[in-house]
Amino acid sequence: MEDDDILDTSHGPQPRPQSLMLAFFGNHVLGEGDLCVYSGSIIDVLGRVGVGEQAVRSTLTRMVNRGLLRRQREGRRMYFGLTPQATRVLRDGGRRVWDKGAVNDDWDGSWTLLGFSLPESWQRQRHDLRSQLAWSGFGALYSGLWIAPGKVDVAGIVAELGLAAHVKIFHAQADQATDIGLMVRDTWDLESIAARYVSFDKRWTARPDAGPGDDPIGTRLRLVSEWLWTIRADPRLPARHLPPDWPARPAQETFRRVAEQTADPAERMARALLETVPLR
Repeated sequence: MEDDDILDTSHGPQPRPQSLMLAFFGNHVLGEGDLCVYSGSIIDVLGRVGVGEQAVRSTLTRMVNRGLLRRQREGRRMYFGLTPQATRVLRDGGRRVWDKGAVNDDWDGSWTLLGFSLPESWQRQRHDLRSQLAWSGFGALYSGLWIAPGKVDVAGIVAELGLAAHVKIFHAQADQATDIGLMVRDTWDLESIAARYVSFDKRWTARPDAGPGDDPIGTRLRLVSEWLWTIRADPRLPARHLPPDWPARPAQETFRRVAEQTADPAERMARALLETVPLR
């Protein structure tokens, strides 16, 4: 998931079509076996969160071109399923959302450091690497040296970007002379990260549709998309080196409460709404 999949407005984050599409496939296709979903079903579901038919169709085409979805024609109807690349992306996001959580109480004191030096003309490669590092929990300690808490396996990401020859990866522990709290504050924008959690918590605690409501499938799509946007800026920094009133914990509790409330109703609605065929 990329930053431009969410439009950050004065009224809070507004999920863009691709963000909602990924949330849709993550919620209702991933883990259900090899399925393709009829385009009309996708248009129906995303229409419930304000995405028009033309935007859905153009997003489907763009995601096919990017290797995230595959088309499958059945008669006169077009169906869409996940590619292996999209499956990896969604499983990675799922682990971040459902397994790891936003609060890091069990940090073992280790750090992963990644140094890189790229030719000046490689602007796109530099942007792609930095984006992937940020999603994987890294912050820029210095311009070409990035750091993340814990032992992070980024060799696959580096190899996929074709940058293995330009990157060095180390696992280490800080010397006692290093003020870790100061390093954390200097490396990551804690105020901005905290603001995302506070905003999410206020929005989903106050809004009237924070429960199952009449449209749990739409509520759940917005919930997951906004939560991913909220946590993507947070590298799961060690709780012991964060302010005592760090807002990730209450925000996570709110997310999990609404997710639990909407899980079964959204699944029942999806079974009723979605027309699927086996992926060939």
